[in-house]
Amino acid sequence: MKQIYLDNQSNTMTDDRVFEAMVPYMKQNYGNPQSIYSLGQISKDAIEQARVSVAKLINSNPEEIIFTSCGSESNNLAIKGYAYGNSKKGKHIIVSAIEHFSVLNAVKSLEKDGFEVSYIPVDNKGFILLDELKKAIRKDTILVSIQYANTEVGTIQNIDEISKTVKEKNIVFHVDAVVAAGVIPIDVKKSNIDMLTFSGSVIYGPKGTAALYVKKGIYLKPQIDGGVQEFNKRAGTENVPAIVGFGVACDIALNEMQQNYDKTIKLRNRLIDGLQKNIKYIYLNGPTENRLSTNVNFSIEFVEGESLFLLLDAKGIMAASGSACANKSLKISHVLTALNVDVAVGQGSIVFTLSKYNTEEEIDYVVKEFPAIVERLRMMSPLYDHFKTTGERMEAGPGTDYDHHGNVQCTM
Repeated sequence: MKQIYLDNQSNTMTDDRVFEAMVPYMKQNYGNPQSIYSLGQISKDAIEQARVSVAKLINSNPEEIIFTSCGSESNNLAIKGYAYGNSKKGKHIIVSAIEHFSVLNAVKSLEKDGFEVSYIPVDNKGFILLDELKKAIRKDTILVSIQYANTEVGTIQNIDEISKTVKEKNIVFHVDAVVAAGVIPIDVKKSNIDMLTFSGSVIYGPKGTAALYVKKGIYLKPQIDGGVQEFNKRAGTENVPAIVGFGVACDIALNEMQQNYDKTIKLRNRLIDGLQKNIKYIYLNGPTENRLSTNVNFSIEFVEGESLFLLLDAKGIMAASGSACANKSLKISHVLTALNVDVAVGQGSIVFTLSKYNTEEEIDYVVKEFPAIVERLRMMSPLYDHFKTTGERMEAGPGTDYDHHGNVQCTM
């Protein structure tokens, strides 16, 4: 059976060049970089070389890069570290309604400690409502955190315009760029960004690698108590092989960004066009322009996303569902909810994310297999049966649950 991986927002395959660069630091150069003997200094030098490469990807200074274990850790360090370290200046934070959960849950945690949080809405394509952001800014606002691009629907925000609004009020600006850095050009100096989160695992680097850019002069309260690593901002023994791999992945991403973009946008458009031509009642979530070249998100009416996910997997196609069943009620993601996607439509959402390793043949296979899967699920759906009979869309109603064939299972 074919194995077609289209969930590259969660993790990408490690580039062979990255893997080869990491191996010596697992077998020969395994010294602790905090040790003063020669084997330790080899590791220390490797980290600093990687720091230069990582900084270059976003046009920062190397000493402004803090290595972490993942994007979630970087987001928590940025948000909690800044909030707790600067609470005397104010206790109001602004984020968007479609941030990653590592941002949303971080600010929810801060709310329990007396911070106030404003959640900025977006339009139906996922773009921040700038007027709402301006209205939300207060005298005690100390931090604004807005993602560069959305993981689920691929919307690329106008970061320069948002930054201008934020910096006019002299507020610190954090950007989660995990799915953007290395995919599109980012310049933290040009965009006047104070902190930026990015990761190696989505640019063909190793898992468990990420960084937080912190502009010189920004104070963060460390979130891990321990040693002096990472400029006293992030304690813990450094993962030297992974950091080395991250550095190489950033070098490759910077050098090959345009060719990767040219390839993935052709694949993206081929997939969008193919599915739209072959499936009725299918809706593209997110914008057609200012969208990541790697992202496709569809809602397919009269089916359920988890069912699509499972039947695609049975065909060797790996993607992600945009809906989730919880507590015996069908829920769509917080992102689609913020975009005002109808629940009856949004529950049939699927997310495909592409990589430089995907091929036209793989896309054509998905276009060939997916319509039959949709039709199979619709034939078992009472909602679709009602629609075919009456021409009317039937609301499932609150508390409705579905099995993995799209059939109503129970109601409250």
